Amino acid sequence: MPIYVYWGEDDFAIEKAVTTLRDRILDPLWTNFNYTLLSPDQPDAAIAALNQVMTPAFGAGGRLVWLMNTTLCQHCPENVLAELIRTLPVIPENSFLLLTSRNKPDERLKSTKLLKKLAHEFREFPLIPPWKTELLVQSVNQAAQTAGVKLTPQTAEFLAQAVGNDTRLLDNEIEKLRLYTSDTRKPLDVDTITQLVRNTTQNSLQLATAIRMGDTAKALTILADLMNAAEPGLRIIATLIGQFRTWLLVKMAIESGERNPQAIAQAVEISNPKRIYFLQQEVKSLSVQQLISCLPLLLELEVSLKQGSTEVSALQTKVIELCQVCQHGY
Repeated sequence: MPIYVYWGEDDFAIEKAVTTLRDRILDPLWTNFNYTLLSPDQPDAAIAALNQVMTPAFGAGGRLVWLMNTTLCQHCPENVLAELIRTLPVIPENSFLLLTSRNKPDERLKSTKLLKKLAHEFREFPLIPPWKTELLVQSVNQAAQTAGVKLTPQTAEFLAQAVGNDTRLLDNEIEKLRLYTSDTRKPLDVDTITQLVRNTTQNSLQLATAIRMGDTAKALTILADLMNAAEPGLRIIATLIGQFRTWLLVKMAIESGERNPQAIAQAVEISNPKRIYFLQQEVKSLSVQQLISCLPLLLELEVSLKQGSTEVSALQTKVIELCQVCQHGY
């Protein structure tokens, strides 16, 4: 069936997949006639999309109807469901229906079950959790290989730390490195990468360290630097959550009596067991309860920013609270 459903939080990856699909289906000379984009704020967007996709393509190429940010897999009115049941099985062979959404489909809905049954591709585009360093490094290596950029294991790890799970930033940085290395076949070294890649994630890790040490003044200074560098608040929080989660897991492993660095590294999902020694030193002065108490504060901060709170004020307040927890605990 010529039906595609893309969903997930990785907006950039979805954009790339949509572009690939669009380029494959549409003839450039007939795009204006055969390409329709419908946003959710348009009245009866779903019904309009179904009507459009039933229209045969004009000229060369196929027809593509994109229902952007749709909620059909979260909430589907009865009249729309009836149209889906009637229309989806009989879409013309050269017409394609694309549905995209950030939200996870509700598997209980009839509309979701129908789309899963009939879709040629029903695909999730998730963001890699920022603490899954091995997956981040794999993502960097895959992007570098696709672009023809040669990286060493050290430079791949540095780049993964620098961009985190921001696939748009990764794409930009890889393109920059590709242009830089266009006249050489040698792998990039860490010194070169450091000069070319803006590593605000590393600064966010410095912020995490200042918070862990309870140094409020230093933490607020680093936070101000990140804000001045236009670093998104949600990305700062993602790095902090990842770091505090790692510290908590390491501390819990120590408290349970585990001493094998390889076993701890596996539990914490860290590829390099040599890092465990340094992590153990970092959490010496903190209790498990202090680290546990930090995570709800970070999650509260994430929720408040997603709900539209003033970024600078919310970050400053929570950074102070986190420093106090690390100083004294609850």
